[in-house]
Amino acid sequence: MSHATLEPGRDRSRQAFLSRATLITSALLVVGMALVLVLHALPATHPLHVSSATVALLGKYFTYMLLALAVDLIWGYLGILSLGHGAFFALGGYAMGLYLNAQGTVLPGWQGLLASFPLAALAVVLAPGILALAFGWLAFRSRVTGVYFSIITQALTFALMLAFNRNEMGMGGSTGLTRFSELLGFRLASDGMTVALFLASGIAVLLAFWLCRAIVVSQLGRVAVATRDAEARVRFLGYRVEHVKLSLFVVSAMLAGIAGALYVPQVGIINPSTFAPLFSIEVVVWVALGGRATLFGALLGALVVNYLKTVLTGAMPDAWLFLLGGLFVVVTMALPRGIAGVLAWRHRQEGAT
Repeated sequence: MSHATLEPGRDRSRQAFLSRATLITSALLVVGMALVLVLHALPATHPLHVSSATVALLGKYFTYMLLALAVDLIWGYLGILSLGHGAFFALGGYAMGLYLNAQGTVLPGWQGLLASFPLAALAVVLAPGILALAFGWLAFRSRVTGVYFSIITQALTFALMLAFNRNEMGMGGSTGLTRFSELLGFRLASDGMTVALFLASGIAVLLAFWLCRAIVVSQLGRVAVATRDAEARVRFLGYRVEHVKLSLFVVSAMLAGIAGALYVPQVGIINPSTFAPLFSIEVVVWVALGGRATLFGALLGALVVNYLKTVLTGAMPDAWLFLLGGLFVVVTMALPRGIAGVLAWRHRQEGAT
């Protein structure tokens, strides 16, 4: 194929990557982070001051947004509904938790290797990545799809929850890992570290958004969408569908692991409840409410749902899950494309007028 033939495809991919939605989402993330930093720097007596607790909460929201991106990459663009992505999130969190624990005590056996930050950072992406590679290879090679794949991913995360609950695992049992004090030699409780983790989480979301966007506008992304819509035809054309699924599944798992690693130092604990199937189902709800196959919809859904959760769990803790379930049903029936679909429709209507 000639260079001249390749150029139009590259130009189209570049234009798709630099779409209006991509630029607006990126700008909102950058402006949002800058605004929080400016308001946090105001005197504590100022009415617009943003406290350290709020900064930490927003940092946690960023980790959830990163996890939602990971789910949207495979569900929205590949049609694979994973109900076990909480497992990858938790594995990244446990890798970071072991590193944080190693700063205050000597860990036994192989866990002592994670006292080194580079090795811990490697474990954050390798642990979920290797699990996704092994699990995905077996599942996709056997052509497990649809609801069956969803069920076995849920079974996977449930099995890991039971395993990590056992004290023999050396992961703190049902209590999990906690009592973290330092990260890279700096106190976790300090205001500077709170801001640094907030920035790290926000930048990770921005970079992951660009990475996912680059993937979905590439040839790999186009083949993934074709696989979602007509897998049999894609196989007939000679594409190795299993390789497409596996590659995106592993990338998605690694992103979830990074989200878990950023989550742990900001909340101060990681325990087996993170593996609970309910958490993975919640993530799917975030993406569905925001609008799947949009990326920015996943970010918006995670932010909106978790903000509502923060507010409503304080006002009506017993009714929160019923409200979330009701919201999911209403949006699914009335807004099948989620919040992002409504925004896109309004944009088209304004353009038509």
